[in-house]
Amino acid sequence: MKNQIFAVLLVLSMVGPVACTERKSDEDDAHTVGFVVPNKQLNFSQEMSLGFLSGVNRVGDVAHLVDGPNIVDGPRQLTLFRDMLTTAADGIAVSTLSPDLFTGPIAEAIRDGVPVIAVDSPVLPSAGVELFIGNDAYELGRMLARKVIEKLPPNATGKIVLGTSSPGVTVLDRRAKGIRDEIKEKLPGVTVFGPFDTKQEVEANLEAWNTLVEVNSSALAFVGTGDADGWNLAAIRRAKGGTWIAGGFDIDSKSLAAVKAGDLLLVSPENFVKGAVAGRLQAEHAKTGKVLPKGWLYVPGLAIDATNVDAVVARQATVTTRAEGLADQIEKVLADPAHLRPMSDVS
Repeated sequence: MKNQIFAVLLVLSMVGPVACTERKSDEDDAHTVGFVVPNKQLNFSQEMSLGFLSGVNRVGDVAHLVDGPNIVDGPRQLTLFRDMLTTAADGIAVSTLSPDLFTGPIAEAIRDGVPVIAVDSPVLPSAGVELFIGNDAYELGRMLARKVIEKLPPNATGKIVLGTSSPGVTVLDRRAKGIRDEIKEKLPGVTVFGPFDTKQEVEANLEAWNTLVEVNSSALAFVGTGDADGWNLAAIRRAKGGTWIAGGFDIDSKSLAAVKAGDLLLVSPENFVKGAVAGRLQAEHAKTGKVLPKGWLYVPGLAIDATNVDAVVARQATVTTRAEGLADQIEKVLADPAHLRPMSDVS
């Protein structure tokens, strides 16, 4: 909504849904920064949103606005970005699965003096963004593949089925390539089929995986690149009494419960960290004029299995426990020169 400050109202539970409310602070706030996310319902967006709020609050005296469409909808997200330019002109972070739509509008905003940074998913170079905060998506794929490989004998033969919820999205495509390459190198007797389109919408994703499981009943493993992939695969495995391996990304509470039950292997892109770093940098720039870094601020991922899932569940209990549990990692990303890489190296 134009000419009105929006913000994030947090429901502090394991599910942790993020909703927008009308205000965070008083009319006389001197500065406002914002974050436009691809989807308000899926875990990766929720974690980034919670992190962004935490990062801004760490600085203090800066208002914040977080918004995004209810489903992945590039044109709707672009409208929200344009609206945010009128209420959060002190700095906007953007995470989008439709970078082509944002290229011109982001370039225009930067020309008008609005600091714009990209989070999680890189934008096209012609947008003129000089700071990206995100993972090495290819390495995340290899990380998950290594966890799958650990569960299989070195002379394994057969097939692994790979799915992705958003074909053509750079981050997910790079994860898929990492999975394929690692398995090909380490298990030459195994063939990876896919990636198949497993759909963004949650119910469609479940249906897609049900079909893939039925058609490929002899597969050694089913692995997805997104968060709905993970917990939907785990639910199918449990319902069917499957012995195949399931793998996915992100740390929705359902996924963590599935890891604890032995139904899922998981890699967390540590999206809270990305959001917290973005919020902190934008708020410090707005409040004090601190210069934003230029390049790729690299955020490592975390493999989750039975050995560490309890610690991750405890960390994820509230926004406060997230911020405390990830504080050292956030500081390292912000302060360690090894985490600032050339923008040309973005994977």
